[in-house]
Amino acid sequence: MKVEILDEKSVISKNAIVHKQNVIVGQCVVGDMVTLLPYNYLEDSTIGRGSVVRQSNITQSCVGENTTIGPFATLRNNSKVGNDCRIGNFVEIKNSKIGDGTKVSHLAYVGDAEIGVDCNIGCGVVFCNFDGKTKNKITVGNRCFIGSNSILIAPLNIADDTYICAGTVVTDSTDVGDFVIGRVRAEKKKNKKQRYIIKKPHSKTE
Repeated sequence: MKVEILDEKSVISKNAIVHKQNVIVGQCVVGDMVTLLPYNYLEDSTIGRGSVVRQSNITQSCVGENTTIGPFATLRNNSKVGNDCRIGNFVEIKNSKIGDGTKVSHLAYVGDAEIGVDCNIGCGVVFCNFDGKTKNKITVGNRCFIGSNSILIAPLNIADDTYICAGTVVTDSTDVGDFVIGRVRAEKKKNKKQRYIIKKPHSKTE
C-alpha cells in the first residue's frame, strides 16, 4: 500500500519524506524536512519542520519543530506539542499543551493539561482529569520533574521547578521548588514467604 491522501486540502512539503503505508486525512500540513515513517494516521493535523513521526495516530493536533512522536503514540482533540519535544511509545495526549523541550517518553496519559518547558514526565505517569462527573485541568510549570508511576489528580497546579518522586499520588498544588514524595514504606517480614506460596504438583508433561 502506498501513501493514501484522502483529502486534497492536505499540504505536504516537497522536502518531506513520507514512507509507504501512511494515511493522511482532512486538512493536514506536513512541513519541511518532516519524516513520516510507515504506519501513521494523520487527520486535520500539522507537523512542524524537521519532526519525525513513527507508527502513531495524530488527530486534530499540532506538532512543533524538531519533535519526535512515537512509536505507538496517540495525539487527539486539540493537543499541541511544542518544539524539540519527545512524545514516546504508548503515550496518549488529549486536549493538552506540551511546552518546548518537554519529554513524555513512554507509557503515560496526559489529558486536559498544560505543561511548561523543559519538563520530564516519567514512565507510567497518569494525569487523572476526570472524577466521574466533570473533567478538570492540571497545570505543570517549567522545568518540573514528574517521577515514574506518579498520579496527578485534577484540579491541580504544579509550580515551576517542582520535583515529584516516583510513585507519588499528588492531590495538592505545589509552590515553586517543592520536593514532593508520597509513598508507603515497604515492610520486610523475615521468613514469611511460605504462607503465600502454593506449591504446584509436578506435571509429567513438563
